[in-house]
Amino acid sequence: MTESKRGLGGRLPLFDPASLSSAQRGLYDALQKSWVMFANKIGVKATTEDGSLIGPFNFFLLHPEVTEKLSDFQDAEEANTTLPKRVREIVIITVGAIWGANYELYARGHVAREAGLSDNALAIIAAGGIPDDLSAEERIAARLARELSTRHRIDDELYQAAEEAFGRTGLFDIVAVMGVYQTVCSGLALFEVPAPA
Repeated sequence: MTESKRGLGGRLPLFDPASLSSAQRGLYDALQKSWVMFANKIGVKATTEDGSLIGPFNFFLLHPEVTEKLSDFQDAEEANTTLPKRVREIVIITVGAIWGANYELYARGHVAREAGLSDNALAIIAAGGIPDDLSAEERIAARLARELSTRHRIDDELYQAAEEAFGRTGLFDIVAVMGVYQTVCSGLALFEVPAPA
């Protein structure tokens, strides 16, 4: 394994696709057909040239049975969310910024730009701020995600504003997408997984 490949795994070596267990191979194949294919479409690097997974996909192979359920949850959350695409991306970027998850900020930045967020807005969110060019509802979502992730509480005023903006189901949808990306981003932070150069 080369030094640069070790670097892409952070604290973990990259799994060699030729040495996977049967459960890992099943997950590897499923990831190739879903998240890796999606990443390739939007210009995000998710594998090395020899097919080793990078980003969260590498550490997902540590426990395929749990990752499959996380993937199912993420699929259900994304397919059924009541949140506008930009709001969902703002929540994900906010969570990534809080965790300092550079790979997530790199990857979701591509998706957020496709959803219409500016580079300036993404830089401000990544730095812990709330950009002026967001809509009122988008600013509420960013505040909610930041406060829940850092203070683990929100005040009544923010709760009321968020409920008016998104409804109770929308509030649950914010928590659901945060749950997926808290898991992904905490793993990226734990294993110190970098964004590719």
